[in-house]
Amino acid sequence: MWLWINEIMQQFEKNFSRKTTFCWFVIILLGLMTRSDHLGITSIVRELSLAAGAYPAMLHFFRSEGWHVEGLKYTWLKIIATTPLPLKEAGRYILIGDGVKCAKEGRKMPGVKKLHQESDNSSKSEYIHGHLYGGLGILAGNGAKLYSILLSVRLHDGIAALQEWLWGDECDEESHVVKMVRDAVRAAQQLGESILLLDRLFLTKPMLLALAETPNLCVVTKAKSNATAFYPPSPYKGRGARAKKGLSVKVWDFFSTASFAACEMNLYGKDQIVRFFCIDLMWGRGLYHPLRFVLTVFADGTKSILVSTDLILEPTQIIALYCHRFKIECSFRELKQVVAGFSYHFWSKAMPKLQKFKNNDTNHENLKNVAEPRKRKLIRSTVNAIEGYVQISVIALGMLQLLGLLFGQEINRCNRRFMRTVSCVVPSERTVADFMRKNIYVLFRFFPEITLTSIIQARQSVCFDDVS
Repeated sequence: MWLWINEIMQQFEKNFSRKTTFCWFVIILLGLMTRSDHLGITSIVRELSLAAGAYPAMLHFFRSEGWHVEGLKYTWLKIIATTPLPLKEAGRYILIGDGVKCAKEGRKMPGVKKLHQESDNSSKSEYIHGHLYGGLGILAGNGAKLYSILLSVRLHDGIAALQEWLWGDECDEESHVVKMVRDAVRAAQQLGESILLLDRLFLTKPMLLALAETPNLCVVTKAKSNATAFYPPSPYKGRGARAKKGLSVKVWDFFSTASFAACEMNLYGKDQIVRFFCIDLMWGRGLYHPLRFVLTVFADGTKSILVSTDLILEPTQIIALYCHRFKIECSFRELKQVVAGFSYHFWSKAMPKLQKFKNNDTNHENLKNVAEPRKRKLIRSTVNAIEGYVQISVIALGMLQLLGLLFGQEINRCNRRFMRTVSCVVPSERTVADFMRKNIYVLFRFFPEITLTSIIQARQSVCFDDVS
């Protein structure tokens, strides 16, 4: 297992312009995978028994210009694609996208804005100040367990002013929905033909327009209960303008008028009888894009309108695919709780102070009016530090998931850890992290010659006089 980790980490070396920068990346990545507490960078120093000078050096690493987040994303996607674990449907990879909101109280932290939370949980505030991220994962696993292994998580809102600094005032801020689709389009260009699973929030006209830029990607999502669609236009009779659409129809009305088929499917780990009705309609006033609607009634009586941009997918395939969408919610939970991927506190004195009782437009104008080049550079470096920390946390979580899938039996058989009940042959991310934490001494004792060991041991004994 340790040799496999060493081999994977060496593949990231090409993304760093200096050897020292790569060494700090390895230390931080391994520290995020093994630390026992989430009290900042100091937890990595304690867990790996590093010298005290490692703390400021690691803080400097996140603001360094010797590496870029996009390079890490590309290499991480390439690593995932070379493993036999990603699942395919009809010869296409299965991507999953969704947004996640992270509360932040920093008054001088870039990207923080007022966000609305749609949740039935009464413990959550309706409005928070924080960061809005767009996460993209790929469905992978084996017959025992499936994961949505995150490929990237990046800021999707609150940084429009930075884009205007780089590309001018005429730059239009793309919506969260469009950015999500563009992230998936870039991934599909590297992977090949793919299917993107999205929540019902993303079924919009801008999403369909952004999707038209590539033929390698189709979307499976969910429609709202008040969705209105159109029948295809009647055949052209040779007189007048060609009709773009036919009669309109409320899609929900088919639940009471259509004849449903039934089949038995394994959904969410349970066999159940599912009733469905499939029809191809046109959607989007002014756009009239052909979509496949699958009206579904589950065993508990829940009704859903599923949608596919690919008119070739079978109704049962669409239902089974959409049921995998929730996997990314589980990955977000583990990213928060196991790796603490959102526990950063990067800020800059150059940032205008956040006015919490003003609207987002006021704070946007205050940031836009920052004219001094030095202050702009400091703010951009802070944004890069935030996105870099989150992306390295994404890689750390993905490696824990890959270790559970590839070395699950060895981890479960280890006599140095006890579990009263082993619920699955594939251990969870938390179990893998606990196993690595308790057995990291094996790395130093039995593999002293590998790159991973030499990098860590060099930082345990050296005195850091110059942390730059």
